Amino acid sequence: MKLLDIYAKMKSDLDILEGKLAQSVTSDHSLLSETSTHLLKAGGKRIRPVFVLLSGKFGEYRLETLEKIAVSLELIHMSSLVHDDVIDNADTRRGQLTVKSKWDNRIAMYTGDYIFGKALTIVTELKNPLIHQILSKAMVQMCIGEMEQIRDFFNTEQSIRDYLLRIRRKTALLIATSCQLGAIAAGAEWWVSNRLYRFGYNVGMAFQIGDDLLDLLGTEKQIGKPPGSDIRQGNITLPVLLALQEQGREQLLHELNKIRESDGAGDTKKALNIIRRSAGIRISEELAARYISKATQALADLPDIPAKKNLTDIAHFVAKRNY
Repeated sequence: MKLLDIYAKMKSDLDILEGKLAQSVTSDHSLLSETSTHLLKAGGKRIRPVFVLLSGKFGEYRLETLEKIAVSLELIHMSSLVHDDVIDNADTRRGQLTVKSKWDNRIAMYTGDYIFGKALTIVTELKNPLIHQILSKAMVQMCIGEMEQIRDFFNTEQSIRDYLLRIRRKTALLIATSCQLGAIAAGAEWWVSNRLYRFGYNVGMAFQIGDDLLDLLGTEKQIGKPPGSDIRQGNITLPVLLALQEQGREQLLHELNKIRESDGAGDTKKALNIIRRSAGIRISEELAARYISKATQALADLPDIPAKKNLTDIAHFVAKRNY
């Protein structure tokens, strides 16, 4: 089943979630309302809420409970994007001006903080302390991952292990938590929530590697920002690290140093051409495919309900997506 077909089957519940998201960031403060809804209006795949709802199918599916998890997780993700755009000095996201670009850095930082706070307010309506503990730990790890990314800007000597640990914290854990908490909130058995966590973790790792590949291989129309944005911002991703291990790495190092010395304003065309010709692209694609294989294996023992097939189909979409 195609991703759009899965979303179409869930449309009524997703529409309710979209309304809850808009409602949750609405404020009496007009500027906060405007800035907070800016990114929301740009859309997105809403992959975390979808994982919450599908995982909830393995227990007692109650939208009024699951929506609190789904909305909170999407708000946490949104707030991290607003903060990321300040750190990365990004002008566009999803083809729209970023909050920091349309307003300024200070407005963007407080907008991100506000959305973060709203996420916590919503999830506290659920009285299960385990949910709060799992979510808070994931948020701490996300922040550590962001700090590690800043620390390693333009660090061409970092290891593959450094990269994998960083994306685990930045991306994979929140997706894994989406699957886990959807199951827990629905009262699914513990072993089921554990399997779904493993599924989400592996999908999340593949998702981020895919994002990093798209930044190097995609068009501006596909990804909503100029290709090579990661390089301009100093974010050294897996394909770049692998290309730096090849013979002739000095030319790529030279191009990356020029970009760094220009504060990200330099031309990335030569660096992109070197990376695209390297084996780093193929090896990264193969690693992402292995993570997807692990994700689908994690589902093997789960009950054969439609949600299991939907999760499998989404995993395959993540492996092949081009936007």
